[in-house]
Amino acid sequence: MRSDTPASTDQIPSLTPQPTLGALRGQAWLTVQTRQAQRLIQGRNGSNEKPAIIGLVGFADRLRLIWQAARNDDPYADWWLIRIHEAIDQARELVRRSQSEIDEKLAQSPSIEVRVAASLRPYRIPLQFANPYAYQGAHLIGEYDTLVRTLLSGCHVGLLDRASTERSAQLAGRRIRGVFLLPQSYRFLGIDRASVQRQDEKAKRAQALMGDLPPVVLSGEQQAPEVPRKLNFPEGYRKAATETSLRPVPDSDSRHGEE
Repeated sequence: MRSDTPASTDQIPSLTPQPTLGALRGQAWLTVQTRQAQRLIQGRNGSNEKPAIIGLVGFADRLRLIWQAARNDDPYADWWLIRIHEAIDQARELVRRSQSEIDEKLAQSPSIEVRVAASLRPYRIPLQFANPYAYQGAHLIGEYDTLVRTLLSGCHVGLLDRASTERSAQLAGRRIRGVFLLPQSYRFLGIDRASVQRQDEKAKRAQALMGDLPPVVLSGEQQAPEVPRKLNFPEGYRKAATETSLRPVPDSDSRHGEE
């Protein structure tokens, strides 16, 4: 018997399992050519004569804790990420403004071409950080290293005096050390937004140690550009969190030492 339905000639391709891709791995290195920048990487241990200086290594280590706490919905960790982001931006603006000023001075002598000094044996270290802000700290040191090399070159050819060279380098270095010190004032207490909303003992201790949490941070309306994950809050909680009144306390941030 002949069928009224024509037989299909289309062939469905067989789906073969694809091999599982491995995790992505990359490498990053920081290269500096001045002692001033090198000191900013490792920092300095404290002594009876000199206070400790937090370097990039200590900055990244403390940031790792804050990053994980933000992943666990600690609003204070979110607040610290905002402050760290702003501090990095301000330090970068200072370094770039100083770089622009010295570049302009070097360009004022067209008859002399100044090649910025470079180290015969630069210092190079691998970077393996757990969050983008630690890498931004490394970028900041790299830009500072270029600024110091340019300042020293300008001093060498007589376009800058030594006093102004040292003053500019110290000002930028002090600002970067301030950035690296900032995470040290964060206190990990294992809290989350629900804890702050309840105003339990941990939340009260966090407030006493770290200050009055801005309502826009508690509600999640304000976040740093880079966060571990996007936090989504239930409808209605945002308003309740914003209206939470927290007792203000003095800022407990300590000052950083000078080299």
